Amino acid sequence: MSWDLATPFVIDLRVGSEDIDGLGHANNAVYVTWLERCAWRHSQRLGLDLAEYRRLDRAMAVVRHEIDYLAAAYEDDELQLATWIIDWDQRLRMTRRFQLKRPRDGVTLLRAQTTFACIELSSGKPRRMPAEFVEGYGPALIGA
Repeated sequence: MSWDLATPFVIDLRVGSEDIDGLGHANNAVYVTWLERCAWRHSQRLGLDLAEYRRLDRAMAVVRHEIDYLAAAYEDDELQLATWIIDWDQRLRMTRRFQLKRPRDGVTLLRAQTTFACIELSSGKPRRMPAEFVEGYGPALIGA
C-alpha cells in the first residue's frame, strides 16, 4: 500500500450495513468515528490509554477536524485508515493527519487533519501536556 507519508499507524475497517446512509454509501459521520477510533488505537499503542489519561488527569481532546471526502465507501468494502502525528508544540496542541484507502483498487477515499488540545479531565480546561504525553507521543512525530 502506498501512503502519503512514511511509517503510518494503520487500522483495518469494514463498512457494515449500519454505516450506510440513505444515499447508499457510508455516512459522513461514520468517517469521523473511524478517525477517532484510529487516533485512539494509536494512542493506546503508544502507551497512552484511558487508564493513563485518568491517572494523569489529562486527555487530548479534538478542537478541529478538516476532512476532504474524495470518494465513497460502500457496504462490505474493506478499508485501511492510516494516521501520523505531524505537528505538536509539546505543551498544548497536537495535529494528526489521516488517509483512508480501499486496498482492492488503491483509491484514497478521504484525507483529514485533526487538531487536539491537552485538557485537564477534572475541569475540562486546557492544561500543559504532562511528561508522559511528551514521552509517549514524541517518538511518533513524523521526522522525530
